[in-house]
Amino acid sequence: QVQLVESGGGSVQAGGSLRLSCAASGYTYNSMGWFRQVPGTEREGVAAIYTRAGRTFYADSVKGRFTISQDNAKNTLSLQMNSLKPEDTAMYYCAASNSWLWVDDAMNPAKYNYWGRGTQVTVSS
Repeated sequence: QVQLVESGGGSVQAGGSLRLSCAASGYTYNSMGWFRQVPGTEREGVAAIYTRAGRTFYADSVKGRFTISQDNAKNTLSLQMNSLKPEDTAMYYCAASNSWLWVDDAMNPAKYNYWGRGTQVTVSS
């Protein structure tokens, strides 16, 4: 059974850090990613990784601040978020795909088959 479970969200002041984790079970996925969504807006790609090669992709808004990583032994995906800004406030979702996603596809939520329930990140100014 496919299951993605996020953890690590919370509230932090601007400039602070949080680390999100996603425990994946049921399959070894070819691509995984983090997405975020603010109510009333579309879900957007934050960071993604092509798991077999470790190739990573980032939204311009988070480059240099966020780092996506994977622990294959634990089947866990992480997102280290530093220098957080109020505009980073959103529900963050872990996603996985059976496909090998690259560049624009890797950041496209429509390309992902499986989703976690999300974890809230709130950054105050």
